[in-house]
Amino acid sequence: MSTMKFCREWYAHFYIIHLPLSCIRLIIQLVDDGWMCSNNILYPKEDRDRRTLFFACRNCEHQEVSDNNCVYRNEVHHTAGERTQVLQDVASDPTLPRTKTVRCNVCGHGEAVFFQAMARGEEGMNLFFVCCSPDCGNRWRE
Repeated sequence: MSTMKFCREWYAHFYIIHLPLSCIRLIIQLVDDGWMCSNNILYPKEDRDRRTLFFACRNCEHQEVSDNNCVYRNEVHHTAGERTQVLQDVASDPTLPRTKTVRCNVCGHGEAVFFQAMARGEEGMNLFFVCCSPDCGNRWRE
């Protein structure tokens, strides 16, 4: 008995109770076609020689040519404030240290949360302060 015939009969016997007949026929067709991988995710790949886009399984050799060869590019432009990765709710974080030795230059509040972080595009660590006033939330660094 060939391996393919054994697999086809095993799948049909195993799933005959649990699956409708249409699903069993689909499984048998896939086994007959030689593709019997349980991975449901196909990842995009390219063939640079033929300049085509296709989807391939990482577990087996199955490949499908893509219907659409359009590749999208998502560019995100950040402002300087977003690059520091400071969240608005950082002032209410109880795990961060607080200080009363600095004053906010916007509202004059005398308490701030501080932490060290690395700003993108710069070397070394920076000390960031965030005003603890609920109406302000100003952030600055030293």
